Amino acid sequence: MKGLMRVTAVELKLIIRDPMSAFFALAFPAIMLWVKMRNGTPLPGGLPVIDATVPMLSIFVIGLAALVILPATLAQYRERRVLKRLRATPASPTMLFGAQWAAHMLLAALGTVLLIVVGLAVYRLTAPANAASVVLAWILSALSLSSIGLLIGALVPSGRTATVIGLSVFFPMVFLSGAMIPRETLSGSMRAIGDLTPMAPAVQAVRDGWAGNATSPITLSVMVAIFIVAGGIAVRTFRW
Repeated sequence: MKGLMRVTAVELKLIIRDPMSAFFALAFPAIMLWVKMRNGTPLPGGLPVIDATVPMLSIFVIGLAALVILPATLAQYRERRVLKRLRATPASPTMLFGAQWAAHMLLAALGTVLLIVVGLAVYRLTAPANAASVVLAWILSALSLSSIGLLIGALVPSGRTATVIGLSVFFPMVFLSGAMIPRETLSGSMRAIGDLTPMAPAVQAVRDGWAGNATSPITLSVMVAIFIVAGGIAVRTFRW
């Protein structure tokens, strides 16, 4: 456990020291929040924009860390033969994945906290009606999306290729799932397509918890299933 914590702490420091990763995970979502709040028109049903935008962007942060930064980090380690050197240590793929997941999700947690602080301090964000549901949804979102990122990182040979694939997966999901554009404003066909993406249940679960609505057990089960399937394949197919 101590070894895992030490590796996680080192990985988090390395991520934060990367200007691009730190900017897009921490500063960029706050900038997006400011841009969206310039148009403060309530959503259909009278929901304040801020109360939908912060939960949505929290999934944006998770997705960016899990689908873009995480696989690129693993692939760069493989490309630079860092993984080959780690193979000579007691570290297993499960331990390596655990440390990478923890470090990148701590980065996502920092980005989420920053969004909440800005929303509360500047835009009168309403506190979550069910904080426990929001936390559970956030953790399951992190597990499900990062398992996909780990799968990409387990297979792709170079950091550049991993970044291209990660962005190709990330951006369509962000726009269709409701992590960027509120689902209430999307057309029926776009919502139907977005519902098929792994990010859709994450957005729905966090928003439901924030609004105090009951979260569907099916939504939570889908995220658990994605984590088990994608994570299991990632561990089995991982190449040093």
